[in-house]
Amino acid sequence: MFRANWFNGRLLLLAALCLTTMAYWPGLSGGWLFDDYPNIVDNPGVQPNQLDTASLVRAALSSPSSDFKRPLASLSFALNYSFTGLDPYWMKATNLIIHLLNGCLVFFLSRLLLKSARPHASERSAETIAAWVAASWLLLPINLTAVLYTVQRMESLANLFVLLGLIGYVHGRVKLLTLPSANNLGAIALCTVSLIGATAMGATAKETAVMLPLYAFLCEWALFGFSRVGNHGKDFEDQHHTAPPRSRHDVRIITLFVVTLWLPLGLGLAWLLPGILNPASWATRDFTLHTRLLTEARVVVDYIGWILFPTIDTLSFYHDDIALSTDLLSPWTTLTSLIALAMLVALALWLRKRRPLITLGIAFYLACHVLTATIIPLELVYEHRNYFASFGLMLVVVPLLAPEGSQQVGADNYRVRRLLAVLLISLITYWTTLTTITACAWGDPLRLAEALAARDPYSPRAQYELGRTYVIYSHYNPNSPFTLLAYSALEHAASIPGSSVLPEQALIFMSSRMGMPTKAKWWSSMDQKLKTHRIAVQDESSLQTLTECLRDKTCIFPQEYLGKAFEAALTHPQPSARLLAMYGDYSWNILRNEAQGEQYLAEAVGKAPTEPAYRISLIRMLAAEGKYGEANASLAQLRLLNIGGRLTDSLNELQALPGMRNQVTPGQSSVP
Repeated sequence: MFRANWFNGRLLLLAALCLTTMAYWPGLSGGWLFDDYPNIVDNPGVQPNQLDTASLVRAALSSPSSDFKRPLASLSFALNYSFTGLDPYWMKATNLIIHLLNGCLVFFLSRLLLKSARPHASERSAETIAAWVAASWLLLPINLTAVLYTVQRMESLANLFVLLGLIGYVHGRVKLLTLPSANNLGAIALCTVSLIGATAMGATAKETAVMLPLYAFLCEWALFGFSRVGNHGKDFEDQHHTAPPRSRHDVRIITLFVVTLWLPLGLGLAWLLPGILNPASWATRDFTLHTRLLTEARVVVDYIGWILFPTIDTLSFYHDDIALSTDLLSPWTTLTSLIALAMLVALALWLRKRRPLITLGIAFYLACHVLTATIIPLELVYEHRNYFASFGLMLVVVPLLAPEGSQQVGADNYRVRRLLAVLLISLITYWTTLTTITACAWGDPLRLAEALAARDPYSPRAQYELGRTYVIYSHYNPNSPFTLLAYSALEHAASIPGSSVLPEQALIFMSSRMGMPTKAKWWSSMDQKLKTHRIAVQDESSLQTLTECLRDKTCIFPQEYLGKAFEAALTHPQPSARLLAMYGDYSWNILRNEAQGEQYLAEAVGKAPTEPAYRISLIRMLAAEGKYGEANASLAQLRLLNIGGRLTDSLNELQALPGMRNQVTPGQSSVP
């Protein structure tokens, strides 16, 4: 009987894996998008010529997305590049494989949680419900961006370790409750290694993996109660065919969470809070801590609808046109969202003893957003932030609807159970259809850009991406039909309130590349935005693109226009190291003002002393000016950043500059 039940559950999982592959297959042929460019396409670090130690270290530390560099994710991109080149198809195919593996892990974790929440449930019931949970989660439309948005391998890879860690912890915890005390040291070791090891590995893909100890704590709170049993545990279970009675709290488990959760949480808050409370930390955002917290209440409630009842219009990818909440009634949905979240918390508390799996699912969902929807000044909305959170909601919904689960929660009437089963199958069918439709759009860059722009006509990013796609398809041919479409889309994007200067930059770049004059209104619009808006990453990227284009003589336009744009950006207090370095580049290479170029590069190095690119540029400037003492002093500091030999090539090139070959800083040896 066990083997037959095992086969049935796995057969359903296998069908779900095949269906997921079929749904995503059309999207694998798509192109790059948004943050794919700085992290992969324009990042030489993840494009190694050979797989030696220096190249791998360089790749691991090359991500611009985070100060923690996310080395495991970057290494995976580098390995993809080494075998298949800069081909998005194979990058996305790798993402799909990770997603399928995660679906298998969701199945195994769900089975463990179901058996822990319902110890009297049959193996067949747990297997089948777990398969339904995994199938639902695999096919949810909201999880598509974690697969087809290439750079979000960071999210799916981090959660692979989160799921592994939870499986190890829950399995070890079950052993602790059933094995005699003398034999359970291996179980407590499994719990410990699962939390510490999986968290450490997952965090090297993305910081969201640090939530693993909190998820395990919630499992403990909802299912196990931090309890332990005596030496009779296994014998009692064998004799009475039920879980043994639990006794006092297990001090080892409590200590484990003090070490892995509460102590790191306290230290993390002590480290983060000074920066979060500093207004300069919010300088590049259009929201404050206050407005972010209010707005995120609406966002977290909206996510529930996007997970369970998504539409093509709601899953619009960019979501940069969301209105900020300035107080509880502006907009009024802020207050209702806060009430809804409070009711969810109350429901989870009320059901803890009656329906612990529902409690755990709600807790998983809310806990998943603690890191990204509270005090850290991240962007407000991203669909991929629900990759684990959606699993929590599946734990709530699917066991209530699955035929094997509905009977256990009181739906004794056969017709009711059949109706619930039809509802579940209808939901999965709807999710699969929407995922497939969306994947088909993602399979063609032009179709995707047009679809996203149509879904969200007031999204600056969606409209800019449409214009940028038209520019690519025009091949900078003034007579191409895509050229007029590009001008129209980009000018519309530039006119949307809250837009960055990306549309103006694209208009200037495109016209200059085609040998056509740039319009004064584009430059004045850029200046006005840079003066009145906080300088964001997109604004900096725009200025960098125009600087490089003018420096390389690919573009021809009056350099004073770009100078005014830089001056407008630098009127804001606390400019970023990147902006300072870019203005130093502009001053040195375009204005030919060497002193000013050195000054701004030195300021950039001071702001970001661990970023080697700024120091390398400064050393080249100093050497070109004959300031060999300063150049060698800075070179000595650069050597300290040469972790794993990642900067050896750059160090050799700098040491070989004229006038520096024999100039060695005291106490330092020249690079071999």
